Amino acid sequence: MVDEGELERRIREIGGALERALPSRARHPVRSLDERAMQLASEDAELKAALFRFVDVTPACRSLDDLSRHLAGFLGEVEQTPPPLRVAMRMAETGPGRAVLGAASARGVRHMAHRFIVGESPRAALGVLGGLWDGGAASSVDLLGEATVTAAEADRYAVRCSDALETLAQACAAWPERPALERDSAGPLPRANLSVKVSALTPLLRPEAPEVGRDDAARRLRPLLRRARDLGAHLHIDMESLDSLETTLELVFELLDEHELADGPSAGIVLQAYLRDSAEQLDRILAWARASGRRPALTVRLVKGAYWDHEVVEARQHGWAPPVFEDKRESDRNFEALTRRLLDARPLVRVAVASHNLRSVAHAIGYNRTRGGADEDLELQVLRGLGDDLLHALTRQDLRVRAYCPVGDMVAGMAYLVRRLLENTANDSFLSEQARGADLDRLLAAP
Repeated sequence: MVDEGELERRIREIGGALERALPSRARHPVRSLDERAMQLASEDAELKAALFRFVDVTPACRSLDDLSRHLAGFLGEVEQTPPPLRVAMRMAETGPGRAVLGAASARGVRHMAHRFIVGESPRAALGVLGGLWDGGAASSVDLLGEATVTAAEADRYAVRCSDALETLAQACAAWPERPALERDSAGPLPRANLSVKVSALTPLLRPEAPEVGRDDAARRLRPLLRRARDLGAHLHIDMESLDSLETTLELVFELLDEHELADGPSAGIVLQAYLRDSAEQLDRILAWARASGRRPALTVRLVKGAYWDHEVVEARQHGWAPPVFEDKRESDRNFEALTRRLLDARPLVRVAVASHNLRSVAHAIGYNRTRGGADEDLELQVLRGLGDDLLHALTRQDLRVRAYCPVGDMVAGMAYLVRRLLENTANDSFLSEQARGADLDRLLAAP
């Protein structure tokens, strides 16, 4: 049993050390144009909706005039527009003004996209990935691509994934040795790490016929697992909205149980703490891992969850109770409970805790140390563009950290970008609290 008083003492000690290790600009931020826009959005729900609708339609706009008209139209639906945006609306009333406004808004959206998306292709992202490695951080490349609607699209996504594995494996072989990133007590950790989405590997995901989508996705995922095994790479299967969760779990378990994949590759799945039944999902994951005995052990990436709005809206449309915690504190408490269970389950699984919340991160490190675990057996993950400052603080503390790095074009990345913006501007998010200057005691308070 862990002494709770000792754990809380460690959390405050670790959280304080991380806060002091944050770059000074994180404690006293100087906001860029897109950061100021996100701050305005976090203060007004109507404005947030208008700006994010604009971001979402940007790829479909064909001219600067088109961009400015859309922006003005969305802002015109906001009851109380801040003064800087009222100026933008007046500019949209003339041709020359629309040209200037369209150019400025296009630059703003591109700037936001480049903040979160590291390149249009894995090869274009190699500079960023190599820079992370040189700085003491590993990476996982996420090939952007939401749900496909045709078999041809799914085939193209599978080819992109295969090419990405080849590109990453070849490039990272030349990187310098980083023992802390390349091994834990369970054995070697692959340098090349790719995250893929099941919904992009098949157009046939349907809740009413899960086996059809599962079997179709398996045709494309199985060769990727084989190639990852042959290249010594890690393949992580992302979890998406609830309607594909069951299919994804069944697909992963079924493929990893196949004889040819019993000894590799290194593979992983995602557990979403905002789901009310996530504890039962973890029960199932651990039961499978126990029965399988597969090595290398399955990596479980624990996240809060990125589809909260989707799940709540869909549930209310059908008159269902939302499947997600609606109070952030409940989600945070569940995250800590799942963290403990995962750390206690090692070496049955490898554990990756993904959060930008200082309390959640300090809790994972503190619990691991309090129960006698080694730092090398806990991986901490952040999203590139949102968790950069925390990443630097963690590497300065010699902790193993991985940056989740989206790669893809603007059109494919828009849904991802909007979700990241929603996360960054939520009034009750840790990032917003931190940006507003909340003191350390508040940031580290138990949820």
